[in-house]
Amino acid sequence: MPILLGEFYAGLTKKLGSALEARRLIKRHFDIDWAEIVSNPGKILSASTALETDLQRRLNGEPLSRIEGVKEFRGLEFALGPDTLDPRPETEILVDWALELFHGKHPGRILDLGTGTGCIPICLLTEWKDTRGLATDIAPGALDIARRNAETHKVADRLEFSQTDWGQGIEGRFDLIVSNPPYIPESDIGILQKEVRNHDPILALSGGFDGIEAYEKIFSSLSRLLKPAGKALFEIGAGQEADIERLAGKYRIRIKGVRPDYAGITRVVEISNGDN
Repeated sequence: MPILLGEFYAGLTKKLGSALEARRLIKRHFDIDWAEIVSNPGKILSASTALETDLQRRLNGEPLSRIEGVKEFRGLEFALGPDTLDPRPETEILVDWALELFHGKHPGRILDLGTGTGCIPICLLTEWKDTRGLATDIAPGALDIARRNAETHKVADRLEFSQTDWGQGIEGRFDLIVSNPPYIPESDIGILQKEVRNHDPILALSGGFDGIEAYEKIFSSLSRLLKPAGKALFEIGAGQEADIERLAGKYRIRIKGVRPDYAGITRVVEISNGDN
């Protein structure tokens, strides 16, 4: 029995509960875009075992970005891997704020701690053509993916990579330090959406008992790594602002400003050395 494009699209949308995801799967497996779905609903399709496999993976809770192997971030596509976090729209706030802080100027050297896909430094380097960067991660698989993304977006000649635990072993000082560390308390991991808890790497999610273990490690070396007039931006979890401020005081650095996410929750903090 022939499979008609329009009927197939309608059925797929019903199963997924999302017209957008149905269009993405049809594009992925048949190279048919939305315009053709609308203009040629009677087009006959061949059965696709690969699409049925992807559909079942999605119905089982795997994010479509994981199935496709890529995620869009600030208009660029980033390859994903088992050791990388699926980039979130909230992290774009950090990138946008970094660009604002330098008012069109290009910082000489930037550092991204726990880079994952490399989406933060890569987006910055595509804007700052004279800037060089260092991206670190403890997971070698994440660094492999980040290197591939740097090559894809033509910044590999200006972005170095290092496998290290946060600030350990890093030499030199930086004009800008950025990071989206894991900040979910261990007790909250089990209540995350299954798309997150079952498919994002635990190293990129769990911030330890209280959610701030990574910040403790980062802040302990921040004065050494950040230039006196340098800037640092960190993504934080909901309700963590007071804990972050306490840690900043402990290591004689200070919060200069905060920025909310799209839900009005404090999501990014700016930190400086001392009184700068």
